[in-house]
Amino acid sequence: MAILTCPDCGVKVQPEDLICFRCGANLPHTPYPDDDVPTPTVSQQYLQPGPGRAPYCPNCGTPVQDPADVVCVQCRQPLPSQGRRRISQVVLRISFPTGNVDVPAGTSVILGRDPAQSLVAAAFGQYDNVSRRHATVMVDDGGRASIRDEGSTNGTFVNGDRVLPGSEVRLVDGDRIRLAADVTGDVSLPRGEPDPASLSRNGFA
Repeated sequence: MAILTCPDCGVKVQPEDLICFRCGANLPHTPYPDDDVPTPTVSQQYLQPGPGRAPYCPNCGTPVQDPADVVCVQCRQPLPSQGRRRISQVVLRISFPTGNVDVPAGTSVILGRDPAQSLVAAAFGQYDNVSRRHATVMVDDGGRASIRDEGSTNGTFVNGDRVLPGSEVRLVDGDRIRLAADVTGDVSLPRGEPDPASLSRNGFA
């Protein structure tokens, strides 16, 4: 079946086109029976993915559509693992009296009263002792969570221990965080890979 869009930039192309007129990428096509199988170019073999670009199989030059693939869908040869990462499905939840804050793996959320800086500012609007930009909660691609105090006026606490400004502290399931004197939230963190409970809390210290 003819390729009707460029695998690199997505622009529409004609079935007979050999290269993309916008980005210059080589366009794959279905070979005829008497075609010689083309040898992948050096750029196809070794070009690293950039913004909006797909990596290529170093064996046959086929674009790799899913960075998590371990073998090429075309030639079934192993793909290099460099640069590929699989994001965990873990979602951290912090239950505050005014609502829940959810942080999916691979993202971060700022806790604070300033709507211009925090997507969850509404949860802290009634607390004058919470700073405008109080703390940041982060969950990495593997599902490991941490919290960092952003130099808040009244402090960030994990299970009663104060988090030093600018430093990060690991969060695990069942922890309780506190912003200032009385804004508490309970941490819910499903077991992922690796199990956050098996790792040192001070891994980020």
